[in-house]
Amino acid sequence: MSQLTTIILAAGEGTRMRSAYPKVLHPIGGLPMLAFAMRAAQAAGAAHLGVVVGPGHDSVRALVTQEMPQAEVFVQEERRGTGHAVMQARPLLERAEGVVLVLFGDTPFVTAETVSCLAGLIDDGAALAVAGMRPPSPAGYGRLITEAGRLLAIREDKDASPEEKKIGLCNAGLMAFRAADMLSLLEAIDSDNAQGEFYLTDAVAIANQKGLSVKAAEIAFDEVFGVNDRAQLAEAEARFQSARRRQAMMEGVSLVAPETVFFSHDTVLGRDVTVEPNVFFGPGVRVEDGVRIHGFSHLEGCVVKADAEIGPFARLRPGADVGARAKVGNFCEVKATTLGDGAKVNHLTYLGDASVGAGTNIGAGTITCNYDGFSKSRTQIGEGAFIGSNSSLVAPVSIGDGAYVGSGSVITDDVASDALAIARGRQVEKPDWAKSFRARHEKK
Repeated sequence: MSQLTTIILAAGEGTRMRSAYPKVLHPIGGLPMLAFAMRAAQAAGAAHLGVVVGPGHDSVRALVTQEMPQAEVFVQEERRGTGHAVMQARPLLERAEGVVLVLFGDTPFVTAETVSCLAGLIDDGAALAVAGMRPPSPAGYGRLITEAGRLLAIREDKDASPEEKKIGLCNAGLMAFRAADMLSLLEAIDSDNAQGEFYLTDAVAIANQKGLSVKAAEIAFDEVFGVNDRAQLAEAEARFQSARRRQAMMEGVSLVAPETVFFSHDTVLGRDVTVEPNVFFGPGVRVEDGVRIHGFSHLEGCVVKADAEIGPFARLRPGADVGARAKVGNFCEVKATTLGDGAKVNHLTYLGDASVGAGTNIGAGTITCNYDGFSKSRTQIGEGAFIGSNSSLVAPVSIGDGAYVGSGSVITDDVASDALAIARGRQVEKPDWAKSFRARHEKK
């Protein structure tokens, strides 16, 4: 394939989203829509990438830099149509060789294969290639007028004749240009229309007038599904989740109730993982083989090693690292904590900024008191230790291998290996006190 340059249009304000944020930053599967388009271009081998953003969209610029530091950002100060938007990247276009592809930042499901398909049409001799689709209902879409494999025009729905309205092949928006012809085609586009804008689609008619080859490639409607409002954003999320669930099951994961499990774009699950109903995976989760995740658990930014057990009603926050065969049970929260192999945190516990050695048992109601209102400190618990129920471990503190902490203790000092630490008030018993108390308060 020839050298590929990609321009992504991401300047829209997203007025219909009713949001303070640019539309392309709204996430699907935890990843901003624009990042999907950038990754597709990168996967297709784009040598150069330009992103056209709106004025004041520093957050979009920051995302571009984070995803691909070498990408160039161009600002479209005025909203004057898609053709005008592409021309804002003129410095990049003037250097481009081979193929230039135009993508949209609000069309997140375009694949690298489609990018390569359009680029391939240019390599095969076309000066311009347009992606077509067959939506369930073509109403409202521009129709692709073709003849003998040649794309003659893109007819907007409002301008289409009754016969043309019957055409099911519609404009999907994506376009590829032969770099050598692109600037001359863009410069020929005018704004002589009701909106006074420069439409990129006019390049098709201009290319035909110049006697250049124009082709269309049909791709799946689901792949070019665009997002313009919150309802479509929710539909896009549903499409992503459905595909991701099926992928997980095809790769050896058992989902007890697939429709209730939600994935992020980067969730990694090993073979023979079982996920019970109502589990949510936030970004940055890696689960190894044989893990069982019980219902109503929430995982984010964590690692769960082979054959561990999570939940039900467990929360693993960023930095949680659960060892092989370890257990994090019901109503437990783990953050920035490493659990050694076989360690058990069975119920009603908070572990934050801690390390727990292999084989250690953490009793119900244990809390690592890691925050003093200004800074966070760590708790170190050795291997084979036993922490009694309802204990508070006040960090920074270290508990040695094999040590015992008596139930109900508040531990403020280090505990040596194999020692027993008890830090609670002595029990005092007063015989017959309750009987006398009741007698004094009996109603006469």
